[in-house]
Amino acid sequence: MRRRSEPHTFEQRLEAQRLRLEGELSRLPDGGQRDALVARLEQLQSAAEMHDFLMVREAAVASR
Repeated sequence: MRRRSEPHTFEQRLEAQRLRLEGELSRLPDGGQRDALVARLEQLQSAAEMHDFLMVREAAVASR
């Protein structure tokens, strides 16, 4: 039977995706594909910031 890997946290998945995209970005010349990757990296950064905001808020609610 195949052993399942441990689940990764949302933060770990975002970081892995960011590193993968940055690696791709370093190999691309200027152009449409590069612009699309830059936009995707910005989306990942926004997702990380929103996640952090929500986790802080959730912790504050839980401590009440």
